[in-house]
Amino acid sequence: MLTIAVKAARRAGSVINRAARDLDALSVTRKRQNDFVTEADKEAELAIIDVLLRAFPDHAILAEESGRSGGGANKSEYTWIIDPLDGTTNFIHGFPQYAVSIGLQHKGMITQAVVYDPASNELFTASRGRGAFLNDRRLRVSKRTSMREALIGTGFPFRDFTRLDRYLAMLREVTSKCAGVRRAGAAALDLAYVAAGRLDGFWEFGLSPWDMAAGSLLIQEAGGLVADFDGESGYLDSGCIVCGNPKVFAQLLRIIAPNVSAG
Repeated sequence: MLTIAVKAARRAGSVINRAARDLDALSVTRKRQNDFVTEADKEAELAIIDVLLRAFPDHAILAEESGRSGGGANKSEYTWIIDPLDGTTNFIHGFPQYAVSIGLQHKGMITQAVVYDPASNELFTASRGRGAFLNDRRLRVSKRTSMREALIGTGFPFRDFTRLDRYLAMLREVTSKCAGVRRAGAAALDLAYVAAGRLDGFWEFGLSPWDMAAGSLLIQEAGGLVADFDGESGYLDSGCIVCGNPKVFAQLLRIIAPNVSAG
């Protein structure tokens, strides 16, 4: 299953790289405020779904652009959770921070994960119980133990601003207690960077399952922790996620928790 997911991700990456060569010719549509979709998103998603359903015609699909589909849309134990191009706003500006994200959920648990960065040809993969890898190199989360030394990733609210004050309260606290905060604009890739030790922790809210499914398994298989803002496992449902290496995760959660109801 992971091999098929990698094939699908690379197929989508080819679509994206081809489109990236001539961004001026790209058709861009606004779904809602600050939420864009391009013909590359749609074509990449179709390419992924084609590869997956040819191999697994009875599996269900949950994809950002097309919603639920697949031969087993309502009854399969397997659901592929797909973001064909996470970081579309970056992509249409030529900012090379975007990725393909594919996760497989089996009986409610993410069991396979692929995050592919077509701009750098970095392929992050994980299978539950078998570790996480960048290309062929085993991944481990960072070993930093102090929040003061930690580099933390985040994502600003950009569509729904009703919780902006709550986010700014969190940002103020985290910024004052860590070595630096980064907002690159593609959550799936941010999570992969936590798994690779490039970021020591990450938090965001307002995310969708396809933003988090693959990346969350990468982090867990690299030895990190992932939770919602209550420290529980409901992040795919709530859209609120906090993660990191075990030491930083605990400190980051303690900083965020008092601000959950702020604003």
